[in-house]
Amino acid sequence: MTVTGAAPPEVPRSALADVVLERLTAVYGAAADPGRAAPMRAYMKDVAPFLGIPTPARRALSRTVLAGTARPTEADCTAIALRCWELPEREYHYFAVDYLRRNAPRCSAAFLPVARHLVTTVPWWDTVDLLAAHVVGALVAAEPHLASAMDAWITDGDLWVARTALLHQLAYKERTDHERLFAYCLLQSGHPGFFIRKAIGWALREYAKTDPDAVRTFLARERGRFAPLTVREALKNIGA
Repeated sequence: MTVTGAAPPEVPRSALADVVLERLTAVYGAAADPGRAAPMRAYMKDVAPFLGIPTPARRALSRTVLAGTARPTEADCTAIALRCWELPEREYHYFAVDYLRRNAPRCSAAFLPVARHLVTTVPWWDTVDLLAAHVVGALVAAEPHLASAMDAWITDGDLWVARTALLHQLAYKERTDHERLFAYCLLQSGHPGFFIRKAIGWALREYAKTDPDAVRTFLARERGRFAPLTVREALKNIGA
């Protein structure tokens, strides 16, 4: 179940998912290192158990898992992601995130509820931020009408959903809808949580690489509404 208590999306039938999951669990399982797993779990604040596979090795193993497999459909992406998320160890979630990042162009607006489920299930920054910037962000860029969904997500009671809305334009650069970005920042300016305050600063800092004057002007006008952490993060590379 998700942290919001909503029922998970239905896992579609997928022959490709059957093949990938069989290979994945065999290959990752054989590479498990309990000695590494404990400190990895501790570093991620005990959000999930780990197999103990470092990122470079894990991605090399993933290439072995996917060698010769077909290009996925949206249903395949959905099945692989949801089935990975049903497994307890975090490396399987990372595999799903990497897979979705690579295949986000194959997914449509219909995938957004699946993305929300992933964001709100076993949530932590290590999966949420990549899903926000490279999966949800890609969906909204491809289908701009989904911006209305982000307008709802930004005020969601689940902080990870709100964080996703804040970060979904992170990779947009000159395509950023800065008025929406600034509006989102203001809507969450009073949030007490670290992960929202940090996300606001991060989103502004990233957009400052494209339009530093716009960020300076915005903060000159609205600085008093934001936590010091947010302002420091936003101005880190451009100064006051």
